[in-house]
Amino acid sequence: MDFTHLHVHTEYSLLDGCCRIKELIDRAAQLGQKSIAITDHGVMYGVIEFYKYALEHGVKPIIGCEVYVAPKSRFDKQKGGESKYNHLVLLCENNEGYSNLIKLVSLGFTEGFYSKPRIDKEILQKYSKGLIALSACLAGEIPKLLSNGEYEKAKQAALFYDGVFGRGNYYLELQDHGIDEQKRINPQLIRISEETGIPLVSTNDVHYIGRGDFKIHKGLLCIQTGSKITEENPIEFKTNEFYLKSGEEMAELFGNAPSALKNTCKIAERCNVTLEFGKIKLPRFDIGDRDHFTYFKEKCIAGMKRIYGENPDKSVTDRLSYELSVINRMGYVDYYLIVADFVNYAKKNGIPVGPGRGSGAASLAAYCIGITGIDPLKYDLYFERFLNPERVSMPDFDIDFCYVNRQRVIDYVIRKYGEDRVSQIVTFGTMAARAAIRDVGRALDISYAVCDRVAKLIPQALNMTIDRAMKGSAELRELYGNDPQIKELIDTAVRLEGMPRHASTHAAGVVISDKPIAEYVPLAVNDEAVVTQYTMTALDELGLLKMDFLGLRNLTVIADTERCIRKNDPDFDIEKIPLDDKETYAMMGKGGTDGVFQFESDGMKSVLRQFGPESIEDLTAILSLYRPGPMDSIPKYIHNRHHPEDVTYDTPLLKPILSVTYGCIVYQEQVMQIFRTLAGYTLGRADIVRRAMAKKKHEVMKRERQFFLWGEKDENGNVICPGAVANGVDEKIAEKIFDDMQSFSSYAFNKAHAAAYSFVAYRTAYLKRHYPAEYFASLMTSMMDSSSKIALYTEDCRKNGIKILPPSVNTSGAGFTPDGGNIRFGLNAVKNLGAGVIDRLIKEREENGEYTSAYDFCLRNYSREFNRKALEGLIKSGAMDCLCANRRKLLYNMEGMLTAAEGEKRYSSDGQLNLFDEMGDAVDYTMTEAEEMPEELKLAFEKEACGLYLSGNPLDKYKPYLNKIGVASAAQINLKKYRDGSRVKIGGLVENLKVRQLKNNSLMASAVLEDTSGTVTLTVFSAALAQFKPQLSSGKPVIITGRISEREDRDPEIVVESAEEIPESAKNISVPKYKRGLYLKLKSLSGDEFLKVQEILAEYHGTVPVIVYCTDTGKKLEAPERLKIAPSKRILDKLCAVIGEQNVKFIE
Repeated sequence: MDFTHLHVHTEYSLLDGCCRIKELIDRAAQLGQKSIAITDHGVMYGVIEFYKYALEHGVKPIIGCEVYVAPKSRFDKQKGGESKYNHLVLLCENNEGYSNLIKLVSLGFTEGFYSKPRIDKEILQKYSKGLIALSACLAGEIPKLLSNGEYEKAKQAALFYDGVFGRGNYYLELQDHGIDEQKRINPQLIRISEETGIPLVSTNDVHYIGRGDFKIHKGLLCIQTGSKITEENPIEFKTNEFYLKSGEEMAELFGNAPSALKNTCKIAERCNVTLEFGKIKLPRFDIGDRDHFTYFKEKCIAGMKRIYGENPDKSVTDRLSYELSVINRMGYVDYYLIVADFVNYAKKNGIPVGPGRGSGAASLAAYCIGITGIDPLKYDLYFERFLNPERVSMPDFDIDFCYVNRQRVIDYVIRKYGEDRVSQIVTFGTMAARAAIRDVGRALDISYAVCDRVAKLIPQALNMTIDRAMKGSAELRELYGNDPQIKELIDTAVRLEGMPRHASTHAAGVVISDKPIAEYVPLAVNDEAVVTQYTMTALDELGLLKMDFLGLRNLTVIADTERCIRKNDPDFDIEKIPLDDKETYAMMGKGGTDGVFQFESDGMKSVLRQFGPESIEDLTAILSLYRPGPMDSIPKYIHNRHHPEDVTYDTPLLKPILSVTYGCIVYQEQVMQIFRTLAGYTLGRADIVRRAMAKKKHEVMKRERQFFLWGEKDENGNVICPGAVANGVDEKIAEKIFDDMQSFSSYAFNKAHAAAYSFVAYRTAYLKRHYPAEYFASLMTSMMDSSSKIALYTEDCRKNGIKILPPSVNTSGAGFTPDGGNIRFGLNAVKNLGAGVIDRLIKEREENGEYTSAYDFCLRNYSREFNRKALEGLIKSGAMDCLCANRRKLLYNMEGMLTAAEGEKRYSSDGQLNLFDEMGDAVDYTMTEAEEMPEELKLAFEKEACGLYLSGNPLDKYKPYLNKIGVASAAQINLKKYRDGSRVKIGGLVENLKVRQLKNNSLMASAVLEDTSGTVTLTVFSAALAQFKPQLSSGKPVIITGRISEREDRDPEIVVESAEEIPESAKNISVPKYKRGLYLKLKSLSGDEFLKVQEILAEYHGTVPVIVYCTDTGKKLEAPERLKIAPSKRILDKLCAVIGEQNVKFIE
């Protein structure tokens, strides 16, 4: 029978609805239901996806929402008293109703949010037109009153809503999920209907699709509440009837109310909302009465002449004319003007802007008007990759700004276009594969150890799913097949994997509208930020202007470095540095890229060493290739680069296209160019086919293969494209080329994006090579929140002869600062110093000269904010050493100096003269002498004041011993240079040991181990805690042995297996000439010999380093962590057999 579900919760009723939209609509169609509603709790997140998919699959979409209605005013937000809200289902009858629902749902967040987004009766009355209302479930106002025995109040409430929405637009909702309370109040609802004439409608409160999904839904609710399926859950659904029922099942339930069943279809017939897609809704860029295109064209031509000279080459003018005509024809003139305006604002106000990002860098018009900073002609970038005249879709400029000042640009846009016309954009955190396993495991009350084991068998790869992991892991398949508990865990997790878990704010997305945004889309509030309830994809489909305002840390670092350099070289300009600096490329070719944007990883360093880059084009290729998929082409690419005689082309027509990448297809633009050059496609059409290839649209590709080979004609016989064969390419060769493009197109990279980021990377490398102190000072200032990065960069500085000096009140800034070729710690590192105190301290120094004594410092900085704790922190950190090198003496005299400074200030403020003022210079405070404190105490005070050791480290005396026994470092562990589960040995000081009792009454502990490179978290289970607690709590240096434990949501940890104190005899032992390790001499790092050596090393993995001397390059290299070994006679014998005994040496 005909029936329409009008009360349905999709996955966007977050952690409550369990219906994936596509599966829901498919099931409705399977049941023969011609229409279905979406009524998520208080939100419209899923409306666009629901609407489009339903129409595509022949099911009529009904847009609605189950709103929360405050009992009184939406502004009442007091705890206790009445229920905070009642439920009410609203359905859109027409577009006016859709507009009103958007307003109501938005106001629920912006004005009525209190635990839930609430509206009230006042705004219901104001925005009721075009809406059909249903009285909702047991949480609705009328059912609640009936449950409380207040029949007359329920009747009056029903009449109120009937009056608000108008007769025939308000329905009393009958539900029967086998719950006693529903069976009790349904007759009363029918009675109200009979007495008032308010019609009935039958619904099922759909939260999952099939009856069998009940347990899946129960698990989802447990994830929401943090409870377990074995525990009582206050929001648990009491029966398994909340699924998408057939019309027959509903008729069986409500045979006594046939009108209620028929009304579902009557309501569905009345609900007709038409959403408009593809029509651009750009805000108007205000330039008065001037013609916008003429103005835009003038700006572009002026920029072109500024860049290329008064008489640019014809290729430049032709390209710009072409772009201008396309931009104008497609209606994007104002788009370019809007983007150029806020980019220009940023540049005028000293806010660093990136040279480009994404395909927007391919536009010459964007380059000329100042949006991008990279020449698209020089690097052969195609405009059609950004704005395709043959594919109508909104272009997308993503702009990188200095991450510190990004918000200033957004604030400018808000001021210019109006607060109600600019909004940030929602995004959803989803249950990724590993997280789904862990969430579900907690809900099903499965032990942590089991969940952790299963989760860690799922690779941390992009777009990884549980199904993909199952196909790739025999161990995971075996566990699934043999352990019923793990089978249930995985089956449940698969059902919930990918569902939205929570709503948050997109990190960069901003939408700008020609009208108040709430006229187009519903709004929500996330952490006080107003956001659209529709995602970036939906906004794009609706024709709204959305763009990414991205914060890029490296732009800030470059700008800060530039400011430091200009103190000594006022003419320095990062825009004018040479792009062919041999020293910079040589540094990169040696893998010296710690701190260089995009090139810091060990894998990338390895590629750089093999590649030996010499140009921006080389860096662009490396960035494009170093990704899953194309990474397999790197050996061929490197070989061809060093052996150009081996480069071959399937046809001479490919040489001009692929010569720049040594015969390899690397870029999306090359795929487009092959289509154009070989088969005669337009670039616009070539881009469409490239996209179809990447998305594996097989029918399209089957058709395009024929066109690529043999060409295409229109119905009048006119040639659209001649095809490769007609252009002289052999048929089999053309087929091979098409197959090559098809297999590689999903991996091919956007060259415009890679080229733009190569510019940023090169600039950071240039600054590191030529201005290392200035660069690392700026870089470390930006990374103050990452101790592991600070440790990494500190070590890099040390290797390059740059010292990291303690803070100083006479030379330090707020952050790290260059100081005579070294780097000085910033005052931000000192605890109990507020930003205001630091600013005043620096300002006083700059305006009135350096501080001459400790008392001079106290006198000039004394204020209410500058208190005893602030001065104590400066002394303990060593920041006062420049005024008095004896820290104990300073601490001993601290109170006296502050008291004297206070008296001096008081005399001055009272207008009284000190006797000595009349005599000339003020007398300095005379400090009482004191013996300096021991080194250990000095270091302890530094740690107390700054959270880290500055002038040394308690472990320095043990370094030779630790190097001798071969320990890992905290930095290496944090950088994930050891595999999960691998055993490591590490030496350091244990801090913050915290013991807690578990539910089974056993004890476990967590602690932090610190070595000279950083810190790592320790987890100590009961057995190890019982045995090694004395060593862990002694405060003395220890050696910890344990296993690496990785979690996707935190840094790696060490699960402690043993702990032993480092003996006193280990201090200051003599350092051998060579450190402990395995030393190998090889001809080169290529060839069969090296591959065999690698296999042997991997077979005996351990913690002892391997050092390789290459005779062909003369370089000595330390092998990566994965090739460290556990020494034994067997491995030495195997290596000797491959490379000769004279080339193998193990040093203890």
